[in-house]
Amino acid sequence: MAQKFNSALPFISKERSNNIEIIVLREDGFETFLKAQPASIIGQIEQAGFKAKPKSALALTDTQTGKTNAIVLGVSNPVSRFDNCSAYDLAIKNIGADTLKNISFSINNDHAGLNNNEIENLYIGWGWASYKFDTYKEKPQEAAALVLAKSVDKARIEANVNAVNTLRNLVNTPANDCGPDELEQFTRQLGKNFDATVTTITDKALLSENFPMIYTVGQASPRRPRLIELNWGKESDPKVTLVGKGVCFDTGGLDIKPSAFMRFMKKDMGGAAHALNLAYLIMSLNLPIQLRVLIAAVENSIAGDAFRPGDIMKSRKGLFVENTNTDAEGRLILADTLTYACEADPELIIDFATLTGSARAALGPDIPAMFTNNSQIAADLQKISFEVEDPLWNMPLWPDYHKHNKSSAADLQNSAGIPGDLMFSALFLETFLIEGADKKIPDWVHLDCYAWEQTGRPGRPVGAADTGMRAVFAYLERKYASSSTKKTNKAAGKK
Repeated sequence: MAQKFNSALPFISKERSNNIEIIVLREDGFETFLKAQPASIIGQIEQAGFKAKPKSALALTDTQTGKTNAIVLGVSNPVSRFDNCSAYDLAIKNIGADTLKNISFSINNDHAGLNNNEIENLYIGWGWASYKFDTYKEKPQEAAALVLAKSVDKARIEANVNAVNTLRNLVNTPANDCGPDELEQFTRQLGKNFDATVTTITDKALLSENFPMIYTVGQASPRRPRLIELNWGKESDPKVTLVGKGVCFDTGGLDIKPSAFMRFMKKDMGGAAHALNLAYLIMSLNLPIQLRVLIAAVENSIAGDAFRPGDIMKSRKGLFVENTNTDAEGRLILADTLTYACEADPELIIDFATLTGSARAALGPDIPAMFTNNSQIAADLQKISFEVEDPLWNMPLWPDYHKHNKSSAADLQNSAGIPGDLMFSALFLETFLIEGADKKIPDWVHLDCYAWEQTGRPGRPVGAADTGMRAVFAYLERKYASSSTKKTNKAAGKK
């Protein structure tokens, strides 16, 4: 199975005999740096037109051997986690994969005066840039090794790199190696690593335990549907529940997708990958919350017992739903899961789902559509998302659009079949929230994310992508972590 935590990271503790410095520069200090250099370096920099602009990098070569002996890197102010990705790509290009095992890289901060947090950002970006999905390659590519400074928080760096790269592995793994059972195995290993409790409700037990829509969506697949639950943390801490859409492959059902759209439907469990890796970050960095993760894991297949257009299902909440489109299955499994999430009286529920093409039409691939029943959370989360370069955009839960979810034959229909589906689906999900023991509906955030990088950029290769996970973690850390817990509790979890 391709999905792993704590895989080999591109960091080492000591320099190798051949070490190449990455000289970090801010744009406003560039001229001072340049004037102090020998003529050979000045000539290379001026010829290349390098000005230390953010995310720019230049390899400096030995004039006698022609080999790279340093890299100059321009960084943002404050430093972006993606600044160092360009240096990594340059290292791979100029050094060559065959010789990387004999070379190390180190950060030279003498000219930029970065603080520890900014230096940690450079390490995190290097780790993201090192990611290659090469599980199915005969000869995996060697990673470029960066020497870890003693002053940085190693555990925090590794947690941030692992969370993003493991999310990528989960989404990139083909469906033949990542079905509901494998997603359960992965969650169980995650739970074991952090002394969390993991339970599942599988196959026809979903009916006896009143999760009828999860069962119905997954009933046609030989890979049986299930609800996976992870619980971690102290009962005295605030309850936060993460919900993930885990459609491990989506044919579209009897309303079958065209082949071009079905091609990448291994990624339709991207919501589950986000929720699980956000949980990993929370547990790794020991946020003081009582964490619950709920993953509805199914495969939307075609067989004689597949659910049909026009079928009417009773939900966990008791509402009857007319299925008007078998390719709008994600909201069905999330509906039962959200009702279940509310029953434990959490303070906050956050769900991640690769839910609608409509969200992509509205906001493109990089920005998840965010819906929430709390305007203050919307404002805070959107602001933080831009600060951490993981943008979210708040969209309206426009109440008048509930009319598009009405059915003449049942309480609701799952698809109106008209433009605006990202909003209709969010309103559909909101309908399945229920009051807790305190007679209040929990605060809820719904993220309609893409989980895919279309074009490829430094640190963000074509394929699986985190879209919204880092923003939510930053929000949760600011909301719940005191100054004493923001630094990693290195005793948290098992190594």
